[in-house]
Amino acid sequence: MIELYVLLGLMIAGAVIAVEVKNLLSAVVAVGVVGLGLSVVFLLLKAPDVALTQLVVEIAAVILLIRATLHRDIASKFLGNRPFGAFVAFIFLVLTTYAGVLIFKSGMPPFGEPLMAVSRFYPLNALEGTGAMNVVTSVILDYRAYDTLGEATVLFTAVVGVLTVMRKMGRKKDLQENDE
Repeated sequence: MIELYVLLGLMIAGAVIAVEVKNLLSAVVAVGVVGLGLSVVFLLLKAPDVALTQLVVEIAAVILLIRATLHRDIASKFLGNRPFGAFVAFIFLVLTTYAGVLIFKSGMPPFGEPLMAVSRFYPLNALEGTGAMNVVTSVILDYRAYDTLGEATVLFTAVVGVLTVMRKMGRKKDLQENDE
């Protein structure tokens, strides 16, 4: 339970950084950290499908937001030699690998055992518990209805965000000022 509080604290810190920082690229990275933390929280709360949806939507949103904030000629600029950035990236890679090894050692059941006990409950009790003739329908619309509603909301929000970033109407004035 303590790891949830730590992740919540990191997510709050990332949100505050995203709001307070002056650089747009830093704000986008901070928002990405918040979304990544949320997907890990979903994973810890035993909702891997929601975690995967959150991760996919977060990656797509961060890529689009980075693309929207960067200038087109950023690739041609000389960035110079940055040993501190390489050191931070290496430390991050080592910590991520260590966390992954710990999670796979402690959280994975032995090979051949079912991952969740719920997977046996749904097929056996779908007809009596919900009255639906289809097991998939009973799981999606009865047992996990709020989960399905949450996933649909996340996907709808991602589509609206992509359309907002990629729209061309309303940007004509900004594009004309940049050309001049």
